[in-house]
Amino acid sequence: MKVVLTYEDYVALPDDGKRYELHEGELSVTPSPGRSHQHVLGQLYRLLASHVDASAHGILILSPFDSIMTDTTVVVPDLTWLDDERRGRLSDRAIEGSPSLAVEIISPSSRAIDRRRKMALYAAHDVTWYWIVDPDARTIEAYRLESEAYVLHGTLEGDEPRALDPFPALRLDPAVIWP
Repeated sequence: MKVVLTYEDYVALPDDGKRYELHEGELSVTPSPGRSHQHVLGQLYRLLASHVDASAHGILILSPFDSIMTDTTVVVPDLTWLDDERRGRLSDRAIEGSPSLAVEIISPSSRAIDRRRKMALYAAHDVTWYWIVDPDARTIEAYRLESEAYVLHGTLEGDEPRALDPFPALRLDPAVIWP
């Protein structure tokens, strides 16, 4: 018999440096991210935060911060953005529901989870935008939820700065992002 964990079980987990999430009641555990992951996360946060503060509406949140999709699905995207319409989902403990954008930076231990499992979870829970950031490939893939599935809307690759939705006015410079 399969045990289904809930948010109450999730908050009782130890604070041991591992990254815990609940995927439809199933516990997902990954090690803490490495240096390259954290460098890219810091650079993306800095770029996106200055843009959100200056011209885009909404709020940008740096991990670790829970997104409680349901009582049995709790994820911790590397970066999360709530547009003005979803901003009210932010509480002191978490995002209560789905964000507008979830950004996942791939680590060796999270590749399959981010590309398959989380993509399916985010689609099932109505996350409008999903970015997959791959430091090894030096790419950012921007997906938009359309008819309950993600469609690739743009990719940052190579050396040329480029804007990605949902931030069409922000040109992301690869020279700044990658270590």
